[in-house]
Amino acid sequence: MQSVLLEFAMFPTDKGESKSEYVSKIIKMIDKSGFNYQLTPMGTIIETETIKEALNIIEKSYNILDESGCSRIYSSLKFDIRKNRKNRLKQKIESIKSKIGEVRT
Repeated sequence: MQSVLLEFAMFPTDKGESKSEYVSKIIKMIDKSGFNYQLTPMGTIIETETIKEALNIIEKSYNILDESGCSRIYSSLKFDIRKNRKNRLKQKIESIKSKIGEVRT
């Protein structure tokens, strides 16, 4: 058992100021994937069990933008991989709450 937390942002740079039309297509795919995720103003955090699953989300995201006619795509990725853990998307927040009380999420 392992937990792969992936925080990423991916969007076209050639489609004007607002990117929500394109990002929403990616979020819809992530939602349908069944993986736990958290949308933030600056990116999305997903928890998978394997690196392969996380990288598959990245590839699908790129394909969505490519098929939408985007010719230049920016992406940033961060991984936190830990063995013998699961459900860290929630546990990491709960760990902080246990030390300082309620926090804004």
